[in-house]
Amino acid sequence: MKSSPTHFFFKHNGMLLRLLIFILGICSINRSNFCYDQLFATPATNSITPSSFSAIESSLKQLKIEGYFSFKNFDHVAKDFGNRYHFLPLAVLYPKSVSDISATVKHVFNMGKTTELTVAARGHGHSLEGQAQAYQGVVISMESLRTPAMRFHRGELPFVDVSAGELWINILHESLKLGLTPKSWTDYLHLTVGGTLSNAGISGQAFKHGPQINNVYQLEVVTGKGEVITCSEEKNADLFYGVLGGLGQFGIITRARIALQPAPKKVMWIRVLYSDFSTFSNDQEQLISSKDSFDYVEGFVVINRTGLLNNWRSTFKPKDPLFARKFSSEGKVLYCLEVAKYFNPDETANTDQNIDALLSTLNYIESSLFQSEVSYVEFLDRVHVSEMKLQEKGLWDVPHPWLNLLIPRSKIHDFTQEVFGKILTDTSHGPILIYPVNKSKWIKGTSMVTPEEDIMYLIAFLSSAVPSSTGKDGLEHILSKNKKIVNFCGKANIGMKQYLPHYTTQEDWKVHFGPRWETFARRKSTYDPLAILAPGHGIFKRVSLLQQQ
Repeated sequence: MKSSPTHFFFKHNGMLLRLLIFILGICSINRSNFCYDQLFATPATNSITPSSFSAIESSLKQLKIEGYFSFKNFDHVAKDFGNRYHFLPLAVLYPKSVSDISATVKHVFNMGKTTELTVAARGHGHSLEGQAQAYQGVVISMESLRTPAMRFHRGELPFVDVSAGELWINILHESLKLGLTPKSWTDYLHLTVGGTLSNAGISGQAFKHGPQINNVYQLEVVTGKGEVITCSEEKNADLFYGVLGGLGQFGIITRARIALQPAPKKVMWIRVLYSDFSTFSNDQEQLISSKDSFDYVEGFVVINRTGLLNNWRSTFKPKDPLFARKFSSEGKVLYCLEVAKYFNPDETANTDQNIDALLSTLNYIESSLFQSEVSYVEFLDRVHVSEMKLQEKGLWDVPHPWLNLLIPRSKIHDFTQEVFGKILTDTSHGPILIYPVNKSKWIKGTSMVTPEEDIMYLIAFLSSAVPSSTGKDGLEHILSKNKKIVNFCGKANIGMKQYLPHYTTQEDWKVHFGPRWETFARRKSTYDPLAILAPGHGIFKRVSLLQQQ
C-alpha cells in the first residue's frame, strides 16, 4: 500500500521540519491537562442569543472609530498555528488607532455585567491552543494597528517606538537602515511585538540579554476598563511588570519602546554533535556563563534519525566531508550544540581566532563540526525560508501539538534520562529544542513564571501531526506522549513550569503561578475587573449576571 504524499513528506523531509526548531517564543497571546480527552476543541453551547447578537452588533456599529468592524467572513481569526481550536467571534475590529481599541474595550466594560462579551487581541495568529480567540466575543486584529510609524532614537541608549501590531521582521529591516538592531529575538520573526511581549520572547540570545520582555523601556497599554496608560519601570510600574509576560490578562499592549544596539553584518553559524548528554550540557552551561562567548547558544536532540549530517550539507560546510558521508545517526540519541558569532567583514580574522578559541574549550565529537557564514538577516530570518517551502506543499496548516517546558538545572539529568529514549524513541514528528538560560540577566517582577533556580533549561517539543493519521504520526499519539512527559514531571517532582502555558481550570493556573498567584489575581481585579480580556487562556471567568446566576 502506497504512503500518502503528506506522510511521505513528514517521513523523508526532516530538514524542513528540523528548521522549525527555531520557532519559539512564538506565539501571540497564549491551559498539566492539554485537553487530552479532546483532540480538537469546539464550544459546547451558545451563550449569546440571536437578539442579543443583533443588539451588540448595532451598538458596536455606533462607535465612532477610525477603523472598522467586520461581522462576517472572519473564519481566519477562529484558527491559529496550533490548528486545534476553532472559536468563532461575533465581530472583528480592524483598528487604525489606539483610540479604536480603547473605545471598543471601554464600550464592553460599560455594558457591565449584562453581557458575557469578551475581547481578545490577535497578533499574527501563532497561538497554539486558541489563546487569542474569543468565542462569541470581539477579536482585535492587532496587525491592522501600524500607527504611529516607527520612531527611532539614536543616542547612548538607542531605542525604537513601535506599534504592538508591528512584526519583528519589519523592525529588523527598518533598524538595520540605521545600523541598529534589537538585542533579543524569538527564533521566528513574523510575530507581533505585543504577542511576544505578552509571553516572554525566549531564544538563543536570552543568556546574554535576557528575553524580549527584558529589553523594553516603556509600554502603552489599554486596560480592561478601556483606559490608555503609559507605563515603565518608573511610571505605573505595577502595570508595566504585570503586562510583560502577563498573557494579555491586564491590558492590550498597543505600543512598545524597544532597546536597540549596533547591528553586525555577518554571522558564523556553527553546529557540532555530542553522544553524551552530560558533556553536552556542561559545554552549554560553560558557554552561557562565560563573559567572552558566542552571541547565540541553543541546541536540539536527535533520536534515531537517518541522514542527519547529509541533510545539514545543504546549509553548512562540514569540517570533515568524509566523516559526514559515513556518519550514521540511526538508532542513536545525539545532541547538537548550535551556536553563532556575530561580526563585521573587517573583523573576520579576529572573529575566526575567537571562534577557534571558544571551540577549543568544548568537548564535541571532533569531526562533527559544521559551519556556515551568512548575513545577519539570513540568520535571524532562517525559519521563514522553511515556512515558505512547507506552505508551498500545503503542509504548514497542520496540527501543531507543541509542548514547551522550563526544567530546573538540578533536575535536567533526571528529565533527559526518562524522556529521551524511553518515552520518546525518535524525533520524526518534529525537532526537540534544548538549551539553558541564566536568569541572572532577567528583570524581576514580571508575570513570567519560571523554576526557582538561576539556571533552567528550555525544552520545546515542536511536533507536527499528520492530518487524519491514527498512527504514531497522528495527533492522538503525539498528545499521549506529551501527557506522559508532563505526568513524569509531576511524579518525579521535577519542578517544571510550562512556557506558553495552557491549563483548563483555575486550580491548575494557581499551581502554575504558585506564590505569585495572589499578585496575578490582584492585578486582574485592578486592571480588568470584569475579566473581559484574553478569555482564550481560561484563567478567569467573565464577570456577568449570567455567570452569577
